[in-house]
Amino acid sequence: MLFKVFYQESKKRSPKREATHALFLEIDAASYHEGIIKARDLIREHTAYHVEYIDAISAEQAAYEKETTGFDITHF
Repeated sequence: MLFKVFYQESKKRSPKREATHALFLEIDAASYHEGIIKARDLIREHTAYHVEYIDAISAEQAAYEKETTGFDITHF
């Protein structure tokens, strides 16, 4: 499953919508909820980011992201 993670780079500052970033994670998970948990764990282990929201994205959404943004799957 492919997940899009919205995050703030610092946990010390109040979140601002303008400072929200996104990254993409490909996670081997049996269910949506298992994927969300694994994504949160990976972010917690490897970064100091403040996670705002995590959502699974479809192949169509991934294709759109590839066309419009700097789409790159993050590997830890």
